[in-house]
Amino acid sequence: MEVILREHVDNLGRRGDVVKVAAGYARNYLLPRHLALAVTENNKRQIDRERKLAEVRELEERSQAEAFAQRLAQLDLSIARRVGENNTLYGSVTSGDVAQALHAKGFEIDKRKITLVDPLKALGEYMLPVRIHRDVSAEIKVKVVAE
Repeated sequence: MEVILREHVDNLGRRGDVVKVAAGYARNYLLPRHLALAVTENNKRQIDRERKLAEVRELEERSQAEAFAQRLAQLDLSIARRVGENNTLYGSVTSGDVAQALHAKGFEIDKRKITLVDPLKALGEYMLPVRIHRDVSAEIKVKVVAE
């Protein structure tokens, strides 16, 4: 039996794909869970319409993310921390600290989007990658300075 997938199904296909599956799998699993539709001309047209709308939405989101990435790339961020002897930090600077500093500058970024392999434990200037969109990322300059 051929069906049109309404959502991504692991080991089967992506949304909008026409796949051939066993009739029992379609009747007992895919169709009741609204994961697929039976192949008809009307359903094909509906899925094509939804796919075109999703592509337009994706392009719009990507262009907004690219504009946001350009604004972020121009930003110089300074984070002040107490230092001890030999210019070592008390504690460290984490992605949460960077997210708070960005919030103070008017940028809303989730701390999980900031890629920080290890917390920053020394004074200096760092370039940190920030994932804004699935296909768009930016690098921000973070300066860790003494208080």
